[in-house]
Amino acid sequence: MLTGYPSSLADRFFRYVQIDTQSDPASDTQPSTAKQFDLIRLLSDELKTMGLTDVEVDENGYLYAGIPSNSEKPIPVICFCAHVDTSPDCRASEVKPLLHKNYSGEDIILPDDPEQVIRTADHPYLLEKTGQDIITASGKTLLGADDKAGVAIIMELASFLVQNPQIKHGKIRLLFTPDEEIGRGVNKLDMKKLGAEFGYTLDGPELGTLEEETFSADGMHFIFYGVSAHPGHAKDKLVNAIKMASAFIAQLPSDEFSPETTEGRYGFVHPVKMEGSPEKMRVDFIIRDFDTARLKAYEEYLKDKAGDTIRKFPGGRYEYGIQEQYRNMKEILVNHPQVSEFAREAMRRAGIEIKESAARGGTDGSRLSFMGMPCPNLFTGEMAFHGKHEYVCVQDMEKSLETIIHLARIWEEKS
Repeated sequence: MLTGYPSSLADRFFRYVQIDTQSDPASDTQPSTAKQFDLIRLLSDELKTMGLTDVEVDENGYLYAGIPSNSEKPIPVICFCAHVDTSPDCRASEVKPLLHKNYSGEDIILPDDPEQVIRTADHPYLLEKTGQDIITASGKTLLGADDKAGVAIIMELASFLVQNPQIKHGKIRLLFTPDEEIGRGVNKLDMKKLGAEFGYTLDGPELGTLEEETFSADGMHFIFYGVSAHPGHAKDKLVNAIKMASAFIAQLPSDEFSPETTEGRYGFVHPVKMEGSPEKMRVDFIIRDFDTARLKAYEEYLKDKAGDTIRKFPGGRYEYGIQEQYRNMKEILVNHPQVSEFAREAMRRAGIEIKESAARGGTDGSRLSFMGMPCPNLFTGEMAFHGKHEYVCVQDMEKSLETIIHLARIWEEKS
């Protein structure tokens, strides 16, 4: 069904990852970086060249597009979504993608920085791809497979369906979002304009992965207030907020509750930023767990530790704030089982072993599900994301494309 698509997907992916679309959490604009429009506008032009007429880029960096139904049945409108931005965690300019054709199964030394080695001992999934085609960066940047693999797959879906009108499907909406990596992917999304009832994000890892569960997430911050005094005359007067914040952090356990000590279904509290002066210090946390109710327990734990800290610094005080970020999409998807079941059926038709997984993070689908569009996450093959060792298997991308083609057909068949 997909003869010729591996090379086409690779070519498209190569073009997209060379466009710098890194988002910026310090920016207050929407999107956070204007350069994200470079890829968004290219995608818009390419969709129009394919013959799609329902294509729109708005001022907030969202690209909406539609593939009209070619079936006489009333079929729910489904959406395929990917984000165009790349992580701020690693350099993303001047990406040089490299194709390792018929991968040998050995460690991959990245040529622009030979100290950067993708070792099979650290990446056992890579070893499973022996004999297939692997794409990496060159050693100085991330690759951007997160989520340009998803972008390329959705664009190939559009091209394939336009070229193969004999494949029956309902109306399909395509959505490309900015700023997912900094938690703002759907902040200004117009759900009425999107006009889809159910959706799928293409932003998952290894072949066959179906994620219908994510962390629930809050942000929490503490501000510690000290008492300022001239350091030469500070005895019994100065209360140093830097020391208060440091003592607070030092109370966090080294063997639990942290990203570096947890896996599977265990959540965590994670300090991500500290800034200030002896008079005032702010500490920012992200708080994650699959059980939404447990977030409050983590927050109470941190408040207790802050209270313990203040008692050691008479004259100091603190305040805190909590910001809801996203919630476990399973809470919504459980009420719409057909969305995930159709994805499983599509994978079975593509001959893929299904790997049900709970994402230790969030996707645009987490928030989209709570905005009225139940939206699990599907695999693309992107691996080791947010760093220089990122890679993707071309054949995994091809299988992802095959899966969503089947998925479009299944929605039509079962309506």
